[in-house]
Amino acid sequence: MAPASEQSTRSHALTLHRPLRVLPVAPGVWSVDGTPADCTYVALHHPTMLPRRPTLVLSGINHGANLGSDVFYSGTVAAAREAAFRGVPSMALSMPSDADAAACAALAVPFVERLLRSLASVPPSATPLLNLNFPHGEPKGVRNTRLGVRSYEDLVEVRQDPRGRQYLWIGGPSVVHPLMEGSDTEAFDNGYVSISALRLDMDTNGFAPLVDAVAG
Repeated sequence: MAPASEQSTRSHALTLHRPLRVLPVAPGVWSVDGTPADCTYVALHHPTMLPRRPTLVLSGINHGANLGSDVFYSGTVAAAREAAFRGVPSMALSMPSDADAAACAALAVPFVERLLRSLASVPPSATPLLNLNFPHGEPKGVRNTRLGVRSYEDLVEVRQDPRGRQYLWIGGPSVVHPLMEGSDTEAFDNGYVSISALRLDMDTNGFAPLVDAVAG
């Protein structure tokens, strides 16, 4: 199940205000004219799409890394997260835009097999959501990482169409990430596969005094 068109940076959007169309592409393969999260939602809840509840949901392999703060914008990660919301273990997989997709798919197989074998050890109350990124070239190894920081160029480019009306392009092309030991960005830069476990619970106790003050 895959989006019918480019859906980069769609994050966790669901299509609620128009009908969705699902078209067969090949046996067991469908396209959805919606977002990546729509794809997971439709696959899980369509009355006849799947013969049973899946053991694992994989999202990707995306053309383009999803590192650090990318996970908040990424449709690839969102499709995996939608499954995790529904209690299905999931993993998002991404690779550099110039990588060999077939080679990365072959490299992904052992990771998926080990994840499947390890699910029995996960408590029933927990649902794994993993984010895997392949580096440029042949990986030197694998690292268990935390999220780094990716900073994109902040830009609003103002233009005019032939009728004199204003339109905008947002976001510049350049991206940098500071050196953070143990992060997925560091592993990626040094040629390692990075695997990060993501949280569905985004609560933090660090601002508890502030929340108390606001609550009065």
